[in-house]
Amino acid sequence: MFPRARRLTTTLGALVATGVFVMSAFAGGASAAGTRNTHTWNTGASSSITSITLTKNDADMKRVAEYWNPARLKQAQDNNPATPEVKPSNGGTASSAPVSPTPTGTAADATAASGEATPAKATSYSMTRRTSSVVKPTLPTKKSPSVSTLPKTVGKVFFKIGNKEYWCSASAVASRYHNLVATAGHCAYDAKQGLNADYWIFIPGYNQGRTPYGIYVGHSLNLHESFTGRGDYDYDYAFVTVHDGFVWKPGKTPNTYQMESVGSLEDNVGGQGLMVNRGVGLSVFAFGYPAAPHIDGSRPYDGQKMLWCDGRTYRTRAPTRLVETGVSLGCTFTGGASGGPWLIEYDPQRGVGYLNGVNSFAWDTDTDKRYDRISSPYFTQSTYVVYEYAERQQSK
Repeated sequence: MFPRARRLTTTLGALVATGVFVMSAFAGGASAAGTRNTHTWNTGASSSITSITLTKNDADMKRVAEYWNPARLKQAQDNNPATPEVKPSNGGTASSAPVSPTPTGTAADATAASGEATPAKATSYSMTRRTSSVVKPTLPTKKSPSVSTLPKTVGKVFFKIGNKEYWCSASAVASRYHNLVATAGHCAYDAKQGLNADYWIFIPGYNQGRTPYGIYVGHSLNLHESFTGRGDYDYDYAFVTVHDGFVWKPGKTPNTYQMESVGSLEDNVGGQGLMVNRGVGLSVFAFGYPAAPHIDGSRPYDGQKMLWCDGRTYRTRAPTRLVETGVSLGCTFTGGASGGPWLIEYDPQRGVGYLNGVNSFAWDTDTDKRYDRISSPYFTQSTYVVYEYAERQQSK
């Protein structure tokens, strides 16, 4: 167990004592599959990256795709989120931080993990290709059916953790190979157990079970080493490369399906831009698929449709080092929204803006047992370093 993970059980009491309940909107772990390589970038100050390869070849990709067949996806869509509860010493109720992810399967659904972890390897790189840490958003190049006026880039992530299935929110981000997704770190890696996600797929534009822009199998997980090595939620973000997408089409015989390619993620839905070190007081739109209940047990969301909040960000102040550099936004999102993007300079007509955060924690600041605030890690140059490493990776 990492030092920050050990600290989780000791900080909750402090939060309750000050009248603040906190939960991770969708924290969790994953299976130990994948090839782990830790890379060190030279950026003046050292930044380390954990990069985990999930699918090494077409056979791996098809195995994951076939696992998420239409029947399994339908089953996953019908399940409800579950958030474990703890009883603080003052008699109140608060969700633990972090909490377990939303299960969408059973132990009977377990399959063998792909690959085995290998020793970490350190490599030095230089950030000399760009003079600016600003990435411009892109629009899709392919015409596709519009199911919503909300951004096409945002969708749901499904993945496995050990013998169970889970889901989060995420968004496509502009990249040189048109294959990159941004989400929360805890939607790709369980820092408490030191396990990475597996059987990871992204469905942009997810709407009540529909997959209008295709399904994209994860190729590699890329996270800041401070999250994977210390469980530091100031770095609760991940950039995941994906393969070209596909849709399921009915086969020639009853109850069978076949994969039909739809091309690259960014060509189909576009990609959000990226900005870092922008401070607070920014006008931001946050998107996600909340589904878990509030602390009082009420459940206003079902996770089947994309929802959004907007407002101005402000610095998170909490008596814990869990989110010491985070930023907050007034919003009633619950579990399931984790990993959804925070977009600044958002253009609702085109559905694009600049990624400047991801849903990480939900808070009950007035202690009425209903969440009223969400927070994101503050995006710094370290965030851009992880992004730049990830966007150099080809998934073919």
